[in-house]
Amino acid sequence: MNLNDALGETWDAIIIGTGIGGGMAGRRLAERGLRVLFVEQGPAGYRTEEAALNSDMFDPVARQIRGFWPTPMQARINGRDSQFFGPIGGGVGGSSVFYAATLERPEPHDLDDSADKPHPIQGWPVTHAQMRPYFDQAEDLFSVGGDPDPLAAFASTALRDPAPMSQSDQAMKQRLSARGLHPYQLHAALRRIKGCKSCLGFKCPKTCKMDGRSAGVEPALETGRAALLDRCAVRRLKAKNGRITGVVAERDGDVVTLSAGIVILAAGAFGSPRLLLASQPGGLANRNGMVGCNLMFHLNEMIAVWPGKSVAADGPSKSLGFRDLYHVDGTRLGMVQAMGIEVSYGEIVHYLKQLIEKSSLHRFRLLKELTRIPALIAAKLFGNAQVFVGLMEDLPYAENRVLLDPHDPDAIRFDYTISKELLTRRRKFRRLIRQAFTGHRRMFLGFQPELNFGHPCGTLRFGADPETSVLDPDCRAHELENLYVADASIFPTSMGVNPSLTIAANALRVADQIADQFERKTDAAE
Repeated sequence: MNLNDALGETWDAIIIGTGIGGGMAGRRLAERGLRVLFVEQGPAGYRTEEAALNSDMFDPVARQIRGFWPTPMQARINGRDSQFFGPIGGGVGGSSVFYAATLERPEPHDLDDSADKPHPIQGWPVTHAQMRPYFDQAEDLFSVGGDPDPLAAFASTALRDPAPMSQSDQAMKQRLSARGLHPYQLHAALRRIKGCKSCLGFKCPKTCKMDGRSAGVEPALETGRAALLDRCAVRRLKAKNGRITGVVAERDGDVVTLSAGIVILAAGAFGSPRLLLASQPGGLANRNGMVGCNLMFHLNEMIAVWPGKSVAADGPSKSLGFRDLYHVDGTRLGMVQAMGIEVSYGEIVHYLKQLIEKSSLHRFRLLKELTRIPALIAAKLFGNAQVFVGLMEDLPYAENRVLLDPHDPDAIRFDYTISKELLTRRRKFRRLIRQAFTGHRRMFLGFQPELNFGHPCGTLRFGADPETSVLDPDCRAHELENLYVADASIFPTSMGVNPSLTIAANALRVADQIADQFERKTDAAE
């Protein structure tokens, strides 16, 4: 869509960002009859491309063309500054077009229980029971397939039949079950389409992998009531008398003001708070100073596991997981799942380069090339090992926060300190993961805490109390009657699973609230 057409239309809702949250909110609103404009900073891209996120690509133009976030993250972690390219998308579909399509439900205690947390924090203002219908809907819209989780208190009702498991995964499942664990085939947003190969971790040229683009934006556009304005960077929001009155955006050097009755922020846990902070001195919706605070990630615990000499190596897969360590003796930990990668030379080189990039040694480019030597040695050592990861829940601390870069509006900056209680839970989690794989040859792939920078959340917390949250339970800003948020920034806690399904389900819930309100106003006007 060109800029003049966007300015000439009357929109019921403007959605800033086209990831899973923005895509699903826009689809639901368009299907319920609202006129929706998606505004995306990155390009629409080509539907047939198969690009994977590449942290070794440094040119910002080349990165933006491929749908990567163009600039490196500026991070201060435990008081030490570092700079690196994070696993963040920057085009239509956001990061979801590159994700591995794992859509797992959180546990009831993730949303309902806050008494056992190691420090007093605000819990979720919606219950697991209130969210379950939307989990069902999201699973259906994303064509999620997999096995029922044997430990689930409330089983998924919309699961499709999964693809057959590999021989090595079947053997691993049997051995884990024999140890009294409860492994199952992971819940994945994959459809069986003729001629479509596995596209986990990179853009799908068809629609076998369902993401924010294929399950959200594209179906919304097909209704005829939605439009997409790509390559358009929103710089700030204008507000007056408790309402958003304009969306100031820049495209090809032109600065314009877009307007709609409703504005939905879905730029992610990094982007949404930065936009509010940039909108006026002190930030919009920031009377309590909480915009950007309470940044959380997951903590990754990666472990290489050998399937055994009697099992043929049949390549990496991402089909197996278990939740026996999710919540142990009152301690919030997380689920364990296959990563879908093998410990090969290329993967080891990539991993070592990322470690250097996130360290104080990132300025020494020659070190990256020297990673090839230990990678060759390690590839011989690990052979056909498969990689599993434990996703451990992070908890919110106000000092962990997203910051605004006064010189570069597109820069992702944050300050994060790893808490003592997180390190304590990590030690317990690692011990339990090692015990879970007893009987297999196994080895952890890291010694230092590894934050999952692809799972940021919590920076615009929602809750019932305006003093301790930015948004109300409907994800509307306490201070602005027509501003909503539909991404991971709303999370009060990070939970012990991948956030994608919860983002999608909550976006559908928020969109229904908006559509219901729109219908009530329309009926009253008639």
